[in-house]
Amino acid sequence: MATVTELLQPVELDLETLLTDLRSLIGAGHPILQAAAEHLFSAGGKRLRPGIVLLISRALSADGDLSARHRRLAEITEMIHTASLVHDDVVDEAATRRGVATVHSRFNHRVAVLAGDFLFAQASWHLANLDNLAVVKLLSRVIMDLADGEVKQGLYRYDTGQSFATYLEKSYCKTASLMANSVQAAGVLSGESVEHQKSLHHFGRQLGLAFQVVDDILDFTGSEQQLGKPAASDLASGYLTAPALYALEEHLALARLIEREFSEEDDLDQALELVRNSQAISRSRQLAEDFARESREAIAWLPDSPCQRALMELPDFVLSRLY
Repeated sequence: MATVTELLQPVELDLETLLTDLRSLIGAGHPILQAAAEHLFSAGGKRLRPGIVLLISRALSADGDLSARHRRLAEITEMIHTASLVHDDVVDEAATRRGVATVHSRFNHRVAVLAGDFLFAQASWHLANLDNLAVVKLLSRVIMDLADGEVKQGLYRYDTGQSFATYLEKSYCKTASLMANSVQAAGVLSGESVEHQKSLHHFGRQLGLAFQVVDDILDFTGSEQQLGKPAASDLASGYLTAPALYALEEHLALARLIEREFSEEDDLDQALELVRNSQAISRSRQLAEDFARESREAIAWLPDSPCQRALMELPDFVLSRLY
């Protein structure tokens, strides 16, 4: 199974240029905000989202070249993603991200909120300067979805009555919207047909949902080192994901533990045991595999190239994190 570095190898130099350009795009604004943003862009991470935009952009190009506007789209995608992480970390009170201190841990909550706002504003400015209304609408929708997903996640904490559709909608907003809309935006900039644009959106949507479901499974099966956060932290916080929702269908006792917000000793351990001793993990794996397969099918029309082959392998890479 290819690693993410191997998959992104066709755009490795593009990603190096992207990091350099991101630092210059931040500009010489407020020193603290600049330091916070610089800290983020230096914090590692796979750069998967801009990498996908770059792979799609080159795969759609007849000569494999990359336009300046496609490069800028990838930079905007990473800015939006990074801004959302800063705000997520504040909401979740996370101490580390990608193995380094979060912005609010290194500076303070006020700086973190402003740094996230700063990056969203920078992304919006550069987005407007692409002078393409369709692309502006697509990426603006992402920023709306990110906020909507965060609100939904808060509203449905410890809510055992929420539907599976609600969970998927929240997952789309928080994770898949950015992949789906940025990939479609690359198609718009490439002059692709409406039909191809829709299939690119579907590719990003299903890949993003597969990615989120895998993350949700790992919350129950992964180690703290693998996750970069304590295991079962989502469940402990009252965020009910696919494994928990599936387990609720089998074990009524789980609902009682969740509804009293794990207030008694050993409640969380009992809940974990119920999830693990059910069909929830295997059903969630099947769900992730279905999303991955659908994402691959959505781009079967792309012409053969190193970038196309990397894109076709991405769904399997997402699933490989489970094994």
